[in-house]
Amino acid sequence: MENHIQTTTTTGTIAPMTAKVSPAAKNTLLILNCILLAIGNCGGPLIMRLYFVHGGNRVWLSSFLEAAGWPFLMVVLVILYFHRRKNGNTTTPNKFIYMQPRLFIVIAVIGILTGLDDYLYANGVARIPVTTTSLIIASQLAFTAFFAYFLVRQKFTPYSINAVVLLTAGAGVLAMHTSSDRPAGESQKMYVMGFVMTLAAAALYGFMLPLIELMYKKAKQEITYTLVLEIQTVMSLFATIFCTVGMIINNDFTVIPREATRFDLGKTKYYTILCVSALIWQCGFLGAIGVIFCASSLLSTIVIAVLLPVTEVLAVIVYKEKFQAEKGVALVLSLWGFASYFYKEYKLAKKIESETNISH
Repeated sequence: MENHIQTTTTTGTIAPMTAKVSPAAKNTLLILNCILLAIGNCGGPLIMRLYFVHGGNRVWLSSFLEAAGWPFLMVVLVILYFHRRKNGNTTTPNKFIYMQPRLFIVIAVIGILTGLDDYLYANGVARIPVTTTSLIIASQLAFTAFFAYFLVRQKFTPYSINAVVLLTAGAGVLAMHTSSDRPAGESQKMYVMGFVMTLAAAALYGFMLPLIELMYKKAKQEITYTLVLEIQTVMSLFATIFCTVGMIINNDFTVIPREATRFDLGKTKYYTILCVSALIWQCGFLGAIGVIFCASSLLSTIVIAVLLPVTEVLAVIVYKEKFQAEKGVALVLSLWGFASYFYKEYKLAKKIESETNISH
């Protein structure tokens, strides 16, 4: 994990990662982060909705859980530290913390923005079905592409444009049948509020992903995967602090014990859901910044977008939400878009390999 990885970003330039590992190792790391991203983006909304469906109603608590799994990363960092210490590397100082103060300040600000994004998203999940939430979140692909163009000078190819168009079209197809999705007992005003807040969460997250990629490029230190873990830990810590302040103002800490006793599934399952929710969301966020580290913010968003129809299917199975034919069409479009993007990556990899062979 300590080897520095060189990778092509969305701009076509080289990120500050010195190549010390084989392409197979880099691809393995990318696949691992895609799996973590899939766990978080498919499981997170479902378990959060489970909390609200069975009697939970604390929005600040739900947003807190999206970031509160950071102590798990501390355990991983400690293990990596002792692993480095055991192996003994004389060329690189074996420090427990690699993050420099300048980078820490930037990450802290992004962490506060993450806390705000968590709150906006939790408001949406509390008021609208998972299927509707998913189709709104699909719009973050367009937001990411827009902000990536300005922040990291995103270069589009016909394949990436095709992927964006197909995935956006998939979301548009899903949007054709949202009027009947309002949950029973939910007022029109609250439903619209949930819709708007979810859209705002998509826009804010679409801004943060290119911002993280820009941070990687501008950091005046080598970016290792251990440093990526440190970045995620600090981001989650400050997001947790932001949401904790909201919980204190909203008196959530005094209400939680009473809510647990009234929870439909019982007190034990109530606290189990809270703990599992924190772990699942942390997997998702770590996977997202890990994919940015290995590839780009656009790829991270495309992976999220292609997982949305999967979340739709799981929501239909778990919560018996409606699955119209349009959702099947959206799934096909999303998979097509995903394949288009990876075909572009495949062609780029073959081109680089060919140029490397010629140079030798």
